Amino acid sequence: MENTNPKWRVALGGDHAALDLKNEIIVFLKDQGHEVTDYGPNSTDVCDYPDYAHPVCNAIEEGKHDFGVLICGSGIGISIAANRHKGIRAALVWNSELAEITRKHNNSNVICLGARFVAPFHAKKMVETFLNAPFDEGIHVPRLAKLNTF
Repeated sequence: MENTNPKWRVALGGDHAALDLKNEIIVFLKDQGHEVTDYGPNSTDVCDYPDYAHPVCNAIEEGKHDFGVLICGSGIGISIAANRHKGIRAALVWNSELAEITRKHNNSNVICLGARFVAPFHAKKMVETFLNAPFDEGIHVPRLAKLNTF
């Protein structure tokens, strides 16, 4: 059966703790037919996650990418950095159900993962679920509008 899921432009970034998982997800996404841009890092040298989260988020806000995948050791720091951006709704997830719900209810455009806590197989499944889940709109639209009132 042919894959009928949409193809997306996906930006990825992380930190030194996330390099291996990020690289596995890049291969996975390319195999799925998505357009992938890697914002780094490209080594295990110690680095700071905001240096990679901000370019990914800026590119999404500028319309260069549809979605982002951000990964650090825990996923917490990189999700905090991403959510500093007005046009970003980043969600730290640890299972496929949360990946689906954050797209359906929050119209999230960035998924955040903790490389030290998520096996590659599960991370790929979460990313795939996230990208394929539609936004439910309805009652969620006015709730999201309230995020921009501060």
